[in-house]
Amino acid sequence: MVFILGNNFLENRLLRHCLETFYGIGTKHSTRILAKFSIYPGARVGQLPTKTINEITAELSTMTIETDLRRKMRDNIQRLRDMGSYRGRRHAMGLPVRGQRTRSQILTARKLNKIERHG
Repeated sequence: MVFILGNNFLENRLLRHCLETFYGIGTKHSTRILAKFSIYPGARVGQLPTKTINEITAELSTMTIETDLRRKMRDNIQRLRDMGSYRGRRHAMGLPVRGQRTRSQILTARKLNKIERHG
């Protein structure tokens, strides 16, 4: 088991997939992190030396991910609601915010346009 930023990962997992499990890091950011430390994309977590894992952990700690990013998003939505802007009102009503149609395709927007998202 390898410990990265508070999470345990199996040694035979790809490092790219391990990085993508953090909220706020997708394929683009994970490949950039791998390129920054000169790690090939097929590298497994168990193959890396401890020094490299510590450097990756330090890099992740400087980024805005997980709880900080969730809080930032929640604050931005709350700011829009407090201002009374169009987008804020749409968020408050649970309707689509970015111009999607509401006549027939509204179920996903009702699920996603909430302040307390779980996931």
